[in-house]
Amino acid sequence: MGVNIKPLSDRVVVEPLPAETQTASGLFIPDSAQEKQQKGKVAAVGSGKKDHDMTVKVGDTVLYGKYAGTELKLDGNDYIIMREDDILAIV
Repeated sequence: MGVNIKPLSDRVVVEPLPAETQTASGLFIPDSAQEKQQKGKVAAVGSGKKDHDMTVKVGDTVLYGKYAGTELKLDGNDYIIMREDDILAIV
């Protein structure tokens, strides 16, 4: 997971996990019906703010809001850069 990017302040770089392609009962979900994934692995963490230490660390699996952050493509991989406040939970 060696990402060549260092987020500033309280920002976090998250690599979204792949979308579900099959239901629990075994039915395949077509690409057009797949929902945007809201779970991912933390790839890089900023240094935090003066009065706020970062809670998440590299390698954590997190849940985030559907419209959280900004999507970016780096070295052929998709990432989302967001503020730590946009992260809802560590799984």
